[in-house]
Amino acid sequence: MLSALAIANYRSLRQLTVPLGRLTVVTGPNGSGKSSVYRAMRLLADIANGGVIRSLVREGGLSSTLWAGPERFSAAMLRGDVPVQGTGRSEPVALKLGFAGVEAEDFGYAIDIGLPPPIPSTAFSHDPQIKHEAIWCGPLLRPSTQLVDRKGAALRLREGKGWQAVGRPIPAFASMMTEHADPRDAPEMLTLREQMRSWRFYDHFRSDADAPARQPQLGTYTPVLANDGADLAAALQTIREIGDNEALDRAVDDAFPGAGIEIRVTGDRFETLMHQHGLLRPLTAAELSDGTLRYLLWIAALLTPRPPALLVLNEPETSLHPDLLPALGRLIAQAARQSQVIVVSHAARLISALDDSDGMQPVVLEKRFGETRIANLDMSEIPRWEWLAR
Repeated sequence: MLSALAIANYRSLRQLTVPLGRLTVVTGPNGSGKSSVYRAMRLLADIANGGVIRSLVREGGLSSTLWAGPERFSAAMLRGDVPVQGTGRSEPVALKLGFAGVEAEDFGYAIDIGLPPPIPSTAFSHDPQIKHEAIWCGPLLRPSTQLVDRKGAALRLREGKGWQAVGRPIPAFASMMTEHADPRDAPEMLTLREQMRSWRFYDHFRSDADAPARQPQLGTYTPVLANDGADLAAALQTIREIGDNEALDRAVDDAFPGAGIEIRVTGDRFETLMHQHGLLRPLTAAELSDGTLRYLLWIAALLTPRPPALLVLNEPETSLHPDLLPALGRLIAQAARQSQVIVVSHAARLISALDDSDGMQPVVLEKRFGETRIANLDMSEIPRWEWLAR
């Protein structure tokens, strides 16, 4: 399990360390930085799949994603005595991401991404570069807990009380996580990489008239629902056959009393049908309202027979009627018994439904002078964090 998420200089997140529980609910008003927290977590997951630099480029490049305010705020700026203004830069340009574990045997990770040197100039001179990476054990990076260190092109691995250098250089555009994951000399790197690859993100399922989930689809065992929900029928049938079938029926009845789900199989095509109280025939997925279809998608995602280490949900309340939010809250709380869950939401009724969940960590964001901060916690409740030195 992760104990903290740390982000520096990403959009409005100048310096943010978020404490994480078994179930973390990130909320706040519009524009407070909730989406930036979610996107930062997506960037972390991209590292394990070798795509973090490409993802940054798709967002407009490093210059477009960096914190746009001053490097630091003076006391006079905070009091309003002088306008907010830039000062002489004392640190290199850097976007930093990281997370820490809970126990001594849990892994932590941090990455520092910066600008390439101006010389020599190449066609890729505007590409971000990975400057520093580290893996350690436990909640805090210390020299005694660090296991792997990558600085520039040089990679070294902990060996007893010393370090062993890896001869092959790491390209500036690639993470050590994908360039060197040898199970013999770097098992912790391989373990952490696979852990991060198992993280699962769900963000705004499609429910329009042409949404894939509304169409009959080729079916095969589907323990993990696709990000767009295209394989809904197969995912629901997989829960029926190798997952918690009773939990599936309870979740449907909890949200739609008297209703039930059936998967019609015609040849090799699967189709979702919903029986509703009072109707003489079941409704196909094409006939369901947007909210009903989205709720079925959440059932398929949250009752997965293959729970991930980390499940991140971005605004799961979208298109749902407020009366469905307590049932969704119960479904999310159930998923949190199997996976660590982070929910980004601004729906008060959903947040209220999650308040009594075991291990629930509320994080309320606010923005001041353009910077995202945690409003509901004092400094003693925010985990200590140490960034890598360049």
